[in-house]
Amino acid sequence: MHLHILGICGTFMGSVAALAREAGHRVTGCDEKVYPPMSEQLAALGIELHLGFDAAQMSLAPDVFVVGNVVKRGNPLMEAILEAGARMTSGPQWLAEHVLHGRHVLAVAGTHGKTSTTAMLAWVLEQAGLAPGFLVGGVPIDFGISARLGRVAPGSPFVIEADEYDTALFDKRSKFVHYRPRTAVLNNLELDHADIFADIAAIETQFHHLVRTMPAGGLVVVNARDEALARVLKRGCWSRVQRFATRREEPGGLTARGDPQAFDVLRGSLKLGRVEWEQLGEHNQLNALAAIAAAEDVGVDPQAAAAALCRFRGVRRRMELRGEAGGVRVYDDFAHHPTAMRTTIDGLRHKLEREQLAAGGAAPRILAVFEPRSNTMKLGTMKAQLPWALEEADLSFALQGPWGWDVAEALAPLGEAAQVREDVAALVAAVAAAAHPGDHVLVMSNGGFEGIHGRLLEALATPAAAAKSAPSPGRPAARAGHR
Repeated sequence: MHLHILGICGTFMGSVAALAREAGHRVTGCDEKVYPPMSEQLAALGIELHLGFDAAQMSLAPDVFVVGNVVKRGNPLMEAILEAGARMTSGPQWLAEHVLHGRHVLAVAGTHGKTSTTAMLAWVLEQAGLAPGFLVGGVPIDFGISARLGRVAPGSPFVIEADEYDTALFDKRSKFVHYRPRTAVLNNLELDHADIFADIAAIETQFHHLVRTMPAGGLVVVNARDEALARVLKRGCWSRVQRFATRREEPGGLTARGDPQAFDVLRGSLKLGRVEWEQLGEHNQLNALAAIAAAEDVGVDPQAAAAALCRFRGVRRRMELRGEAGGVRVYDDFAHHPTAMRTTIDGLRHKLEREQLAAGGAAPRILAVFEPRSNTMKLGTMKAQLPWALEEADLSFALQGPWGWDVAEALAPLGEAAQVREDVAALVAAVAAAAHPGDHVLVMSNGGFEGIHGRLLEALATPAAAAKSAPSPGRPAARAGHR
């Protein structure tokens, strides 16, 4: 079968392409914006990529066009497909029919943590010798690829990141409704994707639809702290339930005891295992509990799962160190929702303060660099939460794109601790001018950000930047009216 994938450079559609190629299909695709890591993965797989969506691609005459949700009406190729009555499907539907059918699907859903938890769960099953298939919305460092078929057999495990975003222009259900999981992780639920969901109740309805697709013998792994998820289950749940992040005295639930980088996994008061790793933040601690609970449903002992997570190296673009120049470290992170931004900064802050406590002296500064690029951010729906999201950074830098709202005005509560620039070149110059040796620059965006990471490292390595040999002044005291 020849598949031509529209929007192939998205993390999901690129993963569909990888699975189809591994299954022996011919795969081509097209997209407008191409950036790592997916562009690198497609190149490594030898998948033919067409830039743009011109109607001339109809001459490829594929057996089926697989349409990503980035494609809208008015797209030249989409209009040609409709005019010709050509065979088309969505990525989730193709997966359901050609990859997931007959497998034990473990789906990881939630506003935050889907990619990391999916990668953790796949790694745990791999270490247990189950050779799982998986589709992750990023590239796990331990696997080096975002998707694979794994051992293909009836009932064999397939771990999939289960996104609540819509399927395609002709199917407005959430992607995850197609997956029919036997094990589902519900990590958390907040308002997001304001371009397609009017409010959080609309998203809760989609999660309810996911739960409705599960068999009575299936398992829902749910964050016990999340009120929105509690409302989802109250609407009806016909499967077994395993809660995590419970109070320690609550029987049956999984909880953690200790620092996020070194903690015991407990069921009630019973210790099941211990995780000591390099992942940052309480959010990753909760992700680990979810992965351990889901893995247990396919026979992996929690102690073995915890031991496997000690060797988990993370996912690209999740607090990924991109380099160091002029004594300044530059990180890349996919965070783009205010809650994710805050937890990412908090995780780095906790790590730096712990390291500095051992060494003595003031904690290093964090310079946060943010691009409000997601569809929700472009609408300005969450602009009021940005000061809260960024307040734990010592300095914040943001890009003022063509969003239709004033980023500087939104960040005004941060005072002089926040700067806004009109283009990436000016933003790089501002960060390089402010950075000192010992600082940590955390770049947050769900896009390529015009290659800002490399441009920052280049600017920080220039003689002018290197001349700023004085060490960072360390983290200042809390700013009045800020915390």
